[in-house]
Parts: sequence; C-alpha cells; structure tokens
Amino acid sequence: MILSSIIAGILISSAIYAYTGFTFFNGTDRKTVIVDDMANADMTALAYAVLEYIRDDDFIALSRVVHPENGVTLSPYATINLATDRSYTAEEIAVLELGSDTETYVWGVFNGSGEPIVMTVAEYFTQFIPAADFINAPVIGINQIVRSGNALENITDVFPNVKFVDFHIPGGEPVEEFDWSSLRIGFEEYNGELRLTVIVFSKWTV
Repeated sequence: MILSSIIAGILISSAIYAYTGFTFFNGTDRKTVIVDDMANADMTALAYAVLEYIRDDDFIALSRVVHPENGVTLSPYATINLATDRSYTAEEIAVLELGSDTETYVWGVFNGSGEPIVMTVAEYFTQFIPAADFINAPVIGINQIVRSGNALENITDVFPNVKFVDFHIPGGEPVEEFDWSSLRIGFEEYNGELRLTVIVFSKWTV
C-alpha cells in the first residue's frame, strides 16, 4: 500500500533514537523521552516526512499521503474554520507549483484586522507553513497541544478522529510569551493507514 511503502522508506529505528533530544509534552509535564510507542513513532516519522516534502517542494510525494476523500485543510491560525480555510485534494496538491503560480487566493482572515488573507500559494506556505523552520523545532507534542494563545483550539472538535504532531518553537527573551509558534500536522486513518488531513499554524493572537 502507498503509505506503507512510504513508511518503509523511513528508518523508524533511527528516527526513534533521533527523537531523544526532543521534549515530549504530556499534559502539564515536559520531559525528554524516546518515542518508543510504535504507533506514535510511525506518526511522528510521517509528520517529519510531510515537513520534508513541503520544504523540498515535493508535492507529488506530499499528495500520496493526503487523505483521498477529505483532502487536506490548511489553517493559518489555531481556530480552524472550514468555511474560510482552504482545502486541497490529493490531486490538487500534486500539481502545486509554488514558483510559477502567481494567482492569489483567499486563505481566511487575518487575526486582529479581520482583513482577508490574500496571497499566492508560495506566499502562504512561506508565512504559514515554514517547514524548514519547524523541521528543527526543539519541542514536539504528540496528540497534545504544546502551547496555546487566546485563540480557540478546535482541531479535535473539527476533526474528532485526528491524530497530530505539534512542532513547537518557543519564543526568545525578552518577549517569550508572545513570539512562540507551532505547526500541527494532523492525520486521520483511512483503510488502516494515516493520511494527512490538516496543517495548522498557531501563534499568539490578539
């Protein structure tokens, strides 16, 4: 099966040990652990693969892990709004061309101003899915939101069956409270395999 082939290409055992340096968020505790639960290890490895595909503009590979029925929803903020957030089918993902698509689209509304987010695909990915940054995130949460601002966190309400990895970049001094950011890669099962369903960018909002 497609996803099995992708996972088979990732060295899970090596990946598990690579996670030793990450901080695993579980409830109110943060601790460094090895991801030794195979289901979580598979999901985390797949989430890293998604970041690599986006970083490398490999949208054909990315399309192969997109949910074949629901597609993937891209949310610019923690509060997912299916009425305004853009969604793509696997077929649409496969033909994305960040470098040559100059058409602008509405991706939702900006926090604070309420103005529509009008951007090209490349501009949106640069601002709201900076995969190259998050692939090195020092903190990850597995099915746990590492940090919230004042926005409604509704990923599990909109997608009740979602399983996700929260890649978190803490803020720096002296404004650590306000300049953190997270990228959540969410999956749902389809025919026994995890498929990409949602990508949520989150940061402090007013």
